[in-house]
Amino acid sequence: MKATIFFILLTVLARSRCQYHYQGLMNYLENRMVALEERISLWHEQNNRYSSDLKEFRQQAADLLEKLGKEHNKLRSDMEGAGARVDRVEREMDYIETKNPPKPCVKAADKMVEQDVVVRERKKEEFFELSVCVNIVSSLKAMKILKRLGSPKGVWTKDARSAKVYVFNGTSDNTLYEFNSMRELSASSGVSKGRQITVPTAWNGTGHAVYDGFLYYVSESSELQVIKYDIKNGSVADSAVFPMDDRSPVYQLNPETLVDMVADEDGLWALYPAGDTINLAKMDIDSLDIEQMWDTACPRNNAEAAFIVCGTVYVVYNTKPPSRSRVQCVFDVNDMVSSEEAPLIYFPRRYGAHSSLKYNPEERQLYAWDDGYQILYKLALRKKLWAIMPPPEE
Repeated sequence: MKATIFFILLTVLARSRCQYHYQGLMNYLENRMVALEERISLWHEQNNRYSSDLKEFRQQAADLLEKLGKEHNKLRSDMEGAGARVDRVEREMDYIETKNPPKPCVKAADKMVEQDVVVRERKKEEFFELSVCVNIVSSLKAMKILKRLGSPKGVWTKDARSAKVYVFNGTSDNTLYEFNSMRELSASSGVSKGRQITVPTAWNGTGHAVYDGFLYYVSESSELQVIKYDIKNGSVADSAVFPMDDRSPVYQLNPETLVDMVADEDGLWALYPAGDTINLAKMDIDSLDIEQMWDTACPRNNAEAAFIVCGTVYVVYNTKPPSRSRVQCVFDVNDMVSSEEAPLIYFPRRYGAHSSLKYNPEERQLYAWDDGYQILYKLALRKKLWAIMPPPEE
């Protein structure tokens, strides 16, 4: 009997202890659930706050972008207005410069109108010894941008005796490209449609000339050589050492060009440096002999290029950094251009500075290379003053 009671008491005691442990576990789980619910509630609260802040930020960003767009449109409108005002000021400056031109650098002993009959007869005879052309440039009639091809500096020119166009890309190479026409060059992607011509020695600078099927270029080595290259036959027809000790550039703003070969109505010329000024040489187109030389008195400083029309040199000047190019120095080989006649020509504002200007006497156009752009300038010509003056009375 006592054993049975003792067993029952042990059983009751064991159940009590199990119930106690179970109750403790449940309390622990309940506390953990409460803590988890509090954390979930806190997360929801933070998430709602972050969402609200994000919406507010989006609204502020949208407002700022809208305001920025309005400011951008206003700034663009102001810039367009400023550009229009600058263009108007440039036109007014051109008008003022035309009405009040600075005195050009013209080498002439006396004004034409002040010369007596004997001097006029002598000058006229001297002129016809060198040229049968009596034209002088009066203005630029038109400008056409053909395309953009190649390096910032280069040469493109057209043979006055044919329709072929030649492209020299860069300032030093032994390869040029020949196009059968202006249309072919315009339609070409790069130089893909051009015929590649390789010359024996590299050309230097941008002072090349093509005349009557021959290429005249300067090759710089131990001696400065003028090369006459037969384009059709693909061979060197002649060469001559150019008598120039000074290796300074003929144009300060184009330091790669030491000698500029030029062809006009009267044949072949060479412009080269002599101290601080530019000199001119008339060359025999067959033998490359120098027939006569002149000191133009045109300064090399700030010169970028030059061209020759009817025996008259027009030197083009600019600034660094580039602004508007202008003809500021004129030299006539016969002193037949008076200071009143010498034109002050301003080129339209473009991209940079001319690396070359090549005159075509048949078309009366300048072939210009400007920062990789190929540009055509149509020239307006008129008779020189002496050519329209009445003959002297006998």
